[in-house]
Amino acid sequence: MKNLCFAVLLLCAAAGFAMPIASSARSMVPSEIQQLIGVDYRAIKDSPTAMALKQQLLPENIKEAETDLKGIGVNSERDLDQLSVAAFRTEKKGIQTIYVAQGSFSAKAVLKKMKLRKISATKYGTANIYPMDNGLVMTFLDDNTLAFGTDASLHSALDTRDGKRPSLDSNSVMTDQMSAVDGAPVWSILDQKGTQAMMYSALGDAAKVADYETLKKRILASRYTMNFQSGVNFDLSVLTADSMTAATLSTVVKAGMLYKKLNASPVEKTAIDSTTVDSDSSNLQVHFKTDDQKFQALMHSPLFAAVSH
Repeated sequence: MKNLCFAVLLLCAAAGFAMPIASSARSMVPSEIQQLIGVDYRAIKDSPTAMALKQQLLPENIKEAETDLKGIGVNSERDLDQLSVAAFRTEKKGIQTIYVAQGSFSAKAVLKKMKLRKISATKYGTANIYPMDNGLVMTFLDDNTLAFGTDASLHSALDTRDGKRPSLDSNSVMTDQMSAVDGAPVWSILDQKGTQAMMYSALGDAAKVADYETLKKRILASRYTMNFQSGVNFDLSVLTADSMTAATLSTVVKAGMLYKKLNASPVEKTAIDSTTVDSDSSNLQVHFKTDDQKFQALMHSPLFAAVSH
């Protein structure tokens, strides 16, 4: 059985680091949002623990985005303030992803370098679209904000911004999730299908015992916040259909953690002891808190390394 505490932290790793999404980024998110994630580069630079997390757990899509930005002269360590990532579902082309980067870079400087490289723009509506490496394309939303992704994903995002397709604001479940976390230094929201898959992975063998196929139908969405101001604080909330489902899910998660603790290493036992699980109305609540030193040790435990890759 997987260690639920570590699996929950893995969710955080997969989602990255974020701050409240800027209006320019939010306007480009379609209503069929699967997950909204981000990286607040200003916040993580102030925390050794956050920087350690970034180095060990930065998800591949964020690493690739940093590389893509570097290709147009935007250095993530020097130039970025925020990188927002929205994955959304489409009927014909599966899941698409759009990235929005904000920072101290300048559109004029970036475009000047492109001109020197004889890179020209094409038009999509009123937007100037420029090619990037790896088959991606980009456009500037203002002098210090750019959006990029594949042709299809960028077009979808621009259509959303221009009112040609429904936006995030028309998805009441996900906007409610966002309103509960927006303003935290680190946050993410995940839709129903994503949350169902995440919880199945986190529960491991406990999912089979609990008849998860029946339970998962009543899991609706999830959100988390994370900050590093006083050690490490991580809060995950899973929205369910009613208080009975939330209480049942809480019981299953607790049982899985107790089972894992029987064979856990000392550092893993500390992690489990630092995790509380409860239900509040229709929400499952998971809270993890520890100090920087213990969390650094936790990150290098064999089990943590196994589930975070």
